[in-house]
Amino acid sequence: MPLQVAPAPAPALRSVLAALSSPTAVREARTPSLRSATGLLVAEHPLPLHVLDPVIAGPDGLPRARLTGWRFHIHSGERSEAAVSPSEGRGRVVAAGETVHTPDGWAFSHFCEGPYLASTERALLQADALVAPYQPHLLSVPGLYMLTLWLHGDTGADAGTAQPAATDLLIPLAPAPPGIAAHRMHRLSDLVPVLTLRLAPPPLLGTTA
Repeated sequence: MPLQVAPAPAPALRSVLAALSSPTAVREARTPSLRSATGLLVAEHPLPLHVLDPVIAGPDGLPRARLTGWRFHIHSGERSEAAVSPSEGRGRVVAAGETVHTPDGWAFSHFCEGPYLASTERALLQADALVAPYQPHLLSVPGLYMLTLWLHGDTGADAGTAQPAATDLLIPLAPAPPGIAAHRMHRLSDLVPVLTLRLAPPPLLGTTA
């Protein structure tokens, strides 16, 4: 079933489009694929980007997520007329444009590229094949250098206030931390204890259980 993508804030999209139309911003971006891309460049697949804090739990005992920005995939080439799902775009992905929230509203932050982009596209295809509808988000676990596609079961949730639910799904993106398989779908309630354990500080020397 096609994913139910949360609408991105209009100022966030405008800031990325303005950066794409700026020769200076594109030329100075640390993204060789973007600098060398030719033809039409389009910002698509808006995904809210959150940071997971396994230490801070909500009333349900699950960790809280904090919205930190929006990521747009930058595609080059023409769009296929058959492209109807959020996992179908305009040609190949050459970079991503990220925005952050400032006191003055949403603003362009930077362009980036790397393996997470192709991995995100692959994970979106996996999610599209599911029977139940989900709202896609990106969920980062900085302490493990880990990024996942978070599939939220509340498809009408506001991206700014959405919080993890036990029945949500997580798809770790590649490269994933050692011992965690990329592109294997996990129920959030099953994977979070593993992440929490890995992020727990080591016991002090000389202490006993």
